[in-house]
Order: sequence, then structure tokens, then C-alpha cells
Amino acid sequence: MYSYEDRIRAVELYIKLGKRTSPTIRQLGYPTKNALKGWYREYQQRLDLPLGYARREPKFSQGQKAAAIEHYLAHDRCIAATMRAQGYPGRGTLTKWVREAFPEARMALVGSVSQRRYPESLKQTGVMELYTRQESAQAVADRLGVCRPTLYNWKNQLLGREAPASMKHNDQSPQARERDELERQVEILRHEVRQLRLEQDLLNKANELLKKGLGVDLQLLSNR
Repeated sequence: MYSYEDRIRAVELYIKLGKRTSPTIRQLGYPTKNALKGWYREYQQRLDLPLGYARREPKFSQGQKAAAIEHYLAHDRCIAATMRAQGYPGRGTLTKWVREAFPEARMALVGSVSQRRYPESLKQTGVMELYTRQESAQAVADRLGVCRPTLYNWKNQLLGREAPASMKHNDQSPQARERDELERQVEILRHEVRQLRLEQDLLNKANELLKKGLGVDLQLLSNR
């Protein structure tokens, strides 16, 4: 609410500054451009302003309010996604608008994951894209038309909470590196065992031939 003194002060300063709205508002810290121009028009007509208090103009129009609520409903009922797309309002204001529009709805509004049902195929696609992404998780969520918390919730449902949310850096932990090194050493040992068995088989075969007196030259034997 603006008092009579507040409004007169604003109009007089507006006239003094050559009817420039921005410098006037910047110096006073109030009101909006439309309110200031309205007060000035009223002052011109009456050479004065009504006594008492004038209601402050709402920061957001009904059209903006309706657009924000419509986006909220169409995009997974996600407060954060609506704020990011619309560029307004604050979290508390948008939450208030939604509760006013749907007083019967009792749900966690702030950044919550909606209870809306999604097909399993979409969930699987979302988790696959989350793991193989070369972009942010938010970009993946936007492309699928869901909220980012919903995307992570699908990951938790399908793979468990302990599973990482990306294939990037999965093997960078010391435990993973140690496991990879042990697997490499095991493979080397398996190869050496195969070589030793092959050599043993060759020697056994050569020994059998020698016992038969065939005079086989060991140098002529090969892996084949």
C-alpha cells in the first residue's frame, strides 16, 4: 500500500526529472512504471491525488500467473523446471500460486517427483540416456519432458540407489582400479598356465615317441 505522501513524492520527482520513469523509480525504490504513469495521469486530471492509501500493483499479472501454472502442470508438476523455463517467480510465490489453484492437492510441491505414471519404456530410455549422456542430466530431462528428480528416481527404481548416475568416472575409484589390475594379472596367469600345459603336452608326446624308438627331434615339434 502506498500512502498519499508516497504517491505525491513520486509524482513530483517524476515531473522534476523530466518525466523519466527509470531514474524516478531508481531514486525512490518504488513503484512500478505503470503505477507511476497512472499516478501522474491522475494528478494531471485532478491536480492532486486521492487521500488515503493506494493498493500496490501486483508484481505479476494474471496472465503471467496462469502461464506459470499451465507450464507447471504440463511439465511434470516440477517447481524448479517451471521457474527455470519461465524466468519467474520465486519458489515461494509459485508454490503459493499452485496451492491457491489446487487447494485440494496435498503433495510436496518444491522440487518434488510427481506421482504421475510413466510407461516402462520411457523410464528405460531415460535411464539409458542418463548413463550415456554427453550433456547435463537437466538437458536429458528437458528432452524427455520430465523433471530432473523424476529422471533420477527412475534410475533408483531400475538400478538401485547405490548405482552411479552416469558411466563417466565409474572406474576412477581406487577399488575399481585395483579390481582391474587384479583381473589383468589373472588373465596373464591364465595365459602362462596355458603355455605351460602346452609345453607339458609336447614333452609328454615327445617322450612317448622316444620310447617307441622313433628318434624324434624335439626341435621339430611346434605348438601345432
